[in-house]
Amino acid sequence: MKSLFNTEAYEEIASRLSALSEESERQWGKMEVGQMLYHCQFPLKIALKKEPSKGKPNPMLKLMGFFFKKSLYDDKPWRHGLPTAKGLKVVEEKDIDKEREVLLDLVKDFHEERTRESWNPHPVFGTFTNEQWGQMQYKHLDHHLRQFGV
Repeated sequence: MKSLFNTEAYEEIASRLSALSEESERQWGKMEVGQMLYHCQFPLKIALKKEPSKGKPNPMLKLMGFFFKKSLYDDKPWRHGLPTAKGLKVVEEKDIDKEREVLLDLVKDFHEERTRESWNPHPVFGTFTNEQWGQMQYKHLDHHLRQFGV
């Protein structure tokens, strides 16, 4: 499984993000390009502690997270059209260039943490190893970039 901590994978993601444009058509889902770029910032902000905690998740969400956790960093691609968690849905219009710049900065900041040995637990999924954090972030970005054909 590729990891955002790997330099080649990091450069690949940056290149694919740069290839997005207003003309990029979604292959599935409801988000437009700018909304997707904004949505993809959330997991990186959570990992980097740049997103304020919204309190404890409800027990049902934690239970679902238990069963879904391994799929976050395994080799199997996520199926198209998976539902987006309520707090991570983006419905308002977003500027592609602005959101891409923010996301590229977050991807770079995350990549620079590749030697970090200890991470705070994820608010829903709990603890991850450094390797799992890198794989999970790559997989999420790859899923949404494939959504727009890049």
